[in-house]
Amino acid sequence: MKVQHSAAIEHQQAVEQAMRRWQVLAGVGMVWLAATAAAQAPYVAIEQRVDPQELAQVGLSPAQLQTLNRLLREADARSPAPLVAAAPVAAPGVPTPAPMFPGLDDGPINAKVTGQVDGWAPGTVFTLDNGQQWQVLKGEMKLKTSRSNPAIVVVPGIAGRWFLQVDEDLPKARVFRIR
Repeated sequence: MKVQHSAAIEHQQAVEQAMRRWQVLAGVGMVWLAATAAAQAPYVAIEQRVDPQELAQVGLSPAQLQTLNRLLREADARSPAPLVAAAPVAAPGVPTPAPMFPGLDDGPINAKVTGQVDGWAPGTVFTLDNGQQWQVLKGEMKLKTSRSNPAIVVVPGIAGRWFLQVDEDLPKARVFRIR
């Protein structure tokens, strides 16, 4: 009996030691990520940031452009580095890569459902006035009163998840876009 007890204690200690190792490793990773994010990118001249035709519409002389670049470079040097790097801007004609965390950059979609809404259950399809169709994946709700062409909001969640909200006081339905 005593042997089993000490074996259980040794096992528990081994688990705790492994957890401490993972915590240290996670801490080192977080420090590395913070240091990487803090590294500031070199200054890019305004001529390289803005479309040449748009820049020509502003009508700055070469001396004014030089002064503007100097002021922006100095302002970048004074300001702290951003904690999160901005998404790179693709050159015209080059496809943009998929976001690393889908949904985080997307904004809510405000629209109206075409037709009556009595409630929803998995499989229910909502057709919106903007042409999109969203199907319920999770969630079930029976409304007390049927609504005709209600205004809705489809809000993004993390990892590409979307939620349809008929009323802010009601639970949201987890949905995915089918068209």
